[in-house]
Amino acid sequence: MPTAVTATPAAPAALAEAHFAAAFAFETDCWDVHAALSEGADFVLLDVRSAALFARGHIPGAIHLPHGKLVASQLVQWPADTVFVTYCAGPHCNGAARGALRLARLGRPVKIMAGGIAGWQDEGFALSTSAD
Repeated sequence: MPTAVTATPAAPAALAEAHFAAAFAFETDCWDVHAALSEGADFVLLDVRSAALFARGHIPGAIHLPHGKLVASQLVQWPADTVFVTYCAGPHCNGAARGALRLARLGRPVKIMAGGIAGWQDEGFALSTSAD
């Protein structure tokens, strides 16, 4: 008798490949963001949480722009093809997705950083409390 895992057959390999490859167009992870920041990032990292949470600790180099304030006038300083990466508190928070949706609706290329602050800290990476 199949288990809950195998009761629905796994997707054929080609379909699974397409699905998982497409996911990278929408998200990145903490490890890749950390590596890119240390090498000179080719994206803008946006912390879309509240000002109080940003002040308590954020990823060094992140720009604070709460998802509710993501409007075209806030983005004029970056070229239209700038890739944005949004993050929030972690898997229990949908702020990164809310921010990404707003950016996409503004015609901006965007990904979310899976794991958010919780994932960042799980990897052992430091947070900043300065205004950077």
